[in-house]
Amino acid sequence: MNVPIKTTEEIELMREAGRQAASVFEMLAPHVVAGVSTGHLDRLCHDYIVDELGSTPAPLNYHGFPKSICTSINHVVCHGIPDDSKKLKKGDIMNIDVTVKTAAGYHGDSSMMFVIGESIQGERLCRITQECLYKSMALVRPGVRLSELARVIENHAKANSYSVVQDFCGHGIGAGFHEDPQVLHYDGYAPEADIELAAGMCFTIEPMINVGDHRTRVLRDGWTAVTKDRSLTAQWEHTLLVTETGVEVLTARADEDLSFLER
Repeated sequence: MNVPIKTTEEIELMREAGRQAASVFEMLAPHVVAGVSTGHLDRLCHDYIVDELGSTPAPLNYHGFPKSICTSINHVVCHGIPDDSKKLKKGDIMNIDVTVKTAAGYHGDSSMMFVIGESIQGERLCRITQECLYKSMALVRPGVRLSELARVIENHAKANSYSVVQDFCGHGIGAGFHEDPQVLHYDGYAPEADIELAAGMCFTIEPMINVGDHRTRVLRDGWTAVTKDRSLTAQWEHTLLVTETGVEVLTARADEDLSFLER
């Protein structure tokens, strides 16, 4: 497996890509309310990325994906396609997945959950899923194996009676949208794929956690993945850089408390 190690120059380009991706959410968050369509949110993100950031929404036309962001509501695990007919309502939970490709050609990839109004079950699922991400991020440093990240995610999900999606994973990222390594969120690594982290690696962790069974299926549009049992699902994602002493969260948002990463 050829896992790219970023140069000093590439790391600076990745930092800019991460900052841009985070800024999309900071722009978008006030607009995610009941009654808004996912199509409208898509256009807001597209126009901001292109007109304000001078970058490109990486999902648009990627292997034929028709929109600039992914909007995955309730039982949609990932790759939900924005549409003007899909309007948010109170009680919904939604993942928005944003990937920016900068003018320099580097990618920043992040996703976060939004709860529309109140949803006790949804809020708990979103919180536990974010904890799964944070617990795995806290382990990132040189010498740690990918399986260690996977186990802490799976153990925390199962301890809260949730399951972990196995059909989708995190990934290396840089000049390529998807690079090596594959980053599983459950303990399923073949020995040759269970690499040790090294300084300069960039990758995403993006656990998808279900209230019900872990199995998924893809709808006829070829993109939208849903839980087979139509149970509620959530996902959080960050782009990370392995440093000499730990981790740098390249897509950190201003509203996040990441003080737990200080060592």
